[in-house]
Amino acid sequence: MNDRYDAGYGGAPYELVGYDEFGQPVYRQVPPPGQTPQHSPQQDEYGSYDPYGGQPHGQAQAQAQAHTQGYQQEYGQAYGQGYEQGYGYDPYATGQQTSPVVSSYDTGRQQTQAAEQTAYIPQQAGPAPSSAPPEAGPQAEPQGEPDYRTEQFAFVEEQPEDSEDVIDWLKFTENRTERREEAKRRARGRVVALVVVLALVAVGGVGYLWYDGKLPGSSSDSTAGTTTAAGAQKRDVIVVHLHNTKGSGTATALLVNNTTTKQGTTVLLPNSLALTDENGTATTLAKSVDDDGSSGTRDELDTVLGTDIEGTWRLDTPYLNNLVELVGSIDIDTNADVPDPEAKRKGEAPLVKKGKEQTLSGKMAVAYATYRASGESQNAQLQRFGQVMQGVLRKLSSDTQAATTTVQTLAQILDPSLTDKDLGAFLAKLADRAKEGEFKTALLPVQTDGRLSTQAGDSVVKDVLGGAARSPEKGAAVEVGIRNATADKDATEQARVVLLNGGYTFVDGGTADVAQAVSQVTYADAAKKEDAAEVAKTLGLPTSSVKKGKAAPNADVSVVLGQDYKASD
Repeated sequence: MNDRYDAGYGGAPYELVGYDEFGQPVYRQVPPPGQTPQHSPQQDEYGSYDPYGGQPHGQAQAQAQAHTQGYQQEYGQAYGQGYEQGYGYDPYATGQQTSPVVSSYDTGRQQTQAAEQTAYIPQQAGPAPSSAPPEAGPQAEPQGEPDYRTEQFAFVEEQPEDSEDVIDWLKFTENRTERREEAKRRARGRVVALVVVLALVAVGGVGYLWYDGKLPGSSSDSTAGTTTAAGAQKRDVIVVHLHNTKGSGTATALLVNNTTTKQGTTVLLPNSLALTDENGTATTLAKSVDDDGSSGTRDELDTVLGTDIEGTWRLDTPYLNNLVELVGSIDIDTNADVPDPEAKRKGEAPLVKKGKEQTLSGKMAVAYATYRASGESQNAQLQRFGQVMQGVLRKLSSDTQAATTTVQTLAQILDPSLTDKDLGAFLAKLADRAKEGEFKTALLPVQTDGRLSTQAGDSVVKDVLGGAARSPEKGAAVEVGIRNATADKDATEQARVVLLNGGYTFVDGGTADVAQAVSQVTYADAAKKEDAAEVAKTLGLPTSSVKKGKAAPNADVSVVLGQDYKASD
């Protein structure tokens, strides 16, 4: 045996001397050079390993057989027979094969002995050699040293299953921790995303409510912050002038589409509204429409109302008739019986009857929109015009292309400021408002002198038009005092309208107790002579009625209407 094992224990090498009955290698310490090796109790005289501690071979074999018989008696004849039949390795060198099947008892016994006793391995020092020789005899054992048996020596191998279990547990713990952390990250991500979505929804909702005018303080019904909210709203405005081609006079209204509050409005403008022309001269709306044209009147209205009118729509009565016929008649609540203008005899049935949900044709709509009963103010006729316009919008198509086709079918010459496509698109939007019930009509209140009242500035100019009232300065127009001596109570109102339309300031002088046959026009200041002559001309009085005299204290020119005064139609 030349195999050497240098374990380094105590500095002495070991060499392989053989194998035990379990197939494990057996080593011995190599003596230093020049020293005769001594036999240990486990070696025979030939240097071979004796696993039975120096006992005679016969005795060792007898012990092995006795040991085998003990197993057979304890665990049954079948085990002993299988053991003797021989399969595998014979630990007693009998040359017979023993069964490769090892009983669970042997395996457990070996493991128990290996755990209870200290195995002799090359790295451990052997038992100290005894000074006395062993006693002879079959039962003798070495004195002073432990009884070591070869089956007690075994190498304890690490069980790989335990290591794998530990690794699997570590992996499981690590994966579980990672899954928890990943779940936390996902939860945080979902919370952040939810917060962002909620913030966007809140901002979008507030923006929509603001855009729709439903936030507190953004409605025209609010008293606080109304001016700011109304001024920030977006409005589209055009002015429409109704010209009565068979009579005289005009009616003016503003069509307003508030795109912020989704509200449509017709603002009726009295003809007596005081304006200032491009020369700085005081005038009225009616006179401006006749003298200054559409462009001049639009600019003057912007100045007084603080609006931005985008265009002018001149609607003569024949075109109003055609418009109503194109939309298929209108249904409105009428407030008066309107006679037929073409009736040849008095007492004939009215063309338009007073009542709810009256259906009007084109001719009937024109008659109702221009009708003004005896003793009525111009505002009454103006309100009827507003009813007709709202009825037309309810029947007009909300489709832009269809509404434009209707406008083009009228074949009227429009003002250059407003094309047929622009007018069609604008009317389609107002038609949608009227169908949804988001449309109203408002009358612009003016005082007797044509100036805007405080009520007008708050309720209409600011809230509806989003503008600011800027009436001409008082005293800019000639003030004319009227005293009625005609015995006709309507003469005062008729003269007032005529004067306001002429650009004068009306001053009510009351009614005379006694009728007077001839009218008189007087002035106190010679500088007002020409103004007095113009007043007489405006009222239809002869220039001979103008004289210098005493005028009313609050008027530049005083007029006493006599029975020769004929009110103009």
